[in-house]
Amino acid sequence: MQSKWDMLSILGALTAAWLLLQVTWGVARTVYVYLLPQVRRGNAWLRAQGAWAVVTGATSGIGKAYAHELARRGLNVVLISRSLSKLEQEAEEIERLYGRSTRIIQADFTRGLEIYSAIEEGLRGLEIGVLVNNVGMAYGGSVVFGRKLLDCENVSQSIADIINCNTMSVAQMVGIVLPQMVSRGKGVIINMSSVANQRSVPFWALYAATKVFVQYFSEAVCSEYFLKGVTIQTVSPMFVSTNMVHNMRVRLLVKDANEFAREALDTVGLASHVKGCFPHAVQSMLLPFILPKWFIHSRWGIHLMSVANKALLETQTT
Repeated sequence: MQSKWDMLSILGALTAAWLLLQVTWGVARTVYVYLLPQVRRGNAWLRAQGAWAVVTGATSGIGKAYAHELARRGLNVVLISRSLSKLEQEAEEIERLYGRSTRIIQADFTRGLEIYSAIEEGLRGLEIGVLVNNVGMAYGGSVVFGRKLLDCENVSQSIADIINCNTMSVAQMVGIVLPQMVSRGKGVIINMSSVANQRSVPFWALYAATKVFVQYFSEAVCSEYFLKGVTIQTVSPMFVSTNMVHNMRVRLLVKDANEFAREALDTVGLASHVKGCFPHAVQSMLLPFILPKWFIHSRWGIHLMSVANKALLETQTT
């Protein structure tokens, strides 16, 4: 009996030590990535990757913020989005504010394979140092209001649009840009995921699943090509004030898009998977304790989310 308790004591001590090591590593990594300015690569390193940056979904939200921040740091920018008038407006503003060259490519990423030959042609001849795969969508264009899968208007089309926009765009754009980065032995690819990639999420089933794809795809390709000099980073933010969250008021838990892009770019080269900024890193670490997976998949969790979604929709329509 005594030996049995000794074994349990040893097992408990080892478990406690392992948990303490994990917490220590997480805190140390967070401090290193987000809070130590002296370890950042700097604008000169970013510009040395290549003269041009390419940003998808570049006319609003996080994509627009990345495009402006990359231009501010000295890169020329290719803007890719659906609206030609917004592309022209953003290109003109970037040239005026930062004195950088721009190109625009009009593309609807919900369309599937047919758009990528034109994108590849539009990028031909450019030394692309940075690719930001930002374009994305959710049910009804918002991540605030969740829906059951069959509650979408035109279910089959909604499924195709979200998969094309959120997953195919990432893989295809990487396939277009990566070869020249490998041949030059340098380059940065930033793939925008979401904190939703931490778990399956009822009412956001397809959106969360596509963001898991972004994370896993990025991690695997990063491992395949980091020895070739290519940096691939996944960014998984919490709430950022954009159209997708109905431009929520910036506060403790909601980040301004421009601030987010600036802070997230400071982490490039320091970690392959980041939350983008220190507040989001802290929130992400606490989320499993505040909303454990078992709860959100329980009948009580489903009921609570259903009531909350209904209340939000009623508020939106009144």
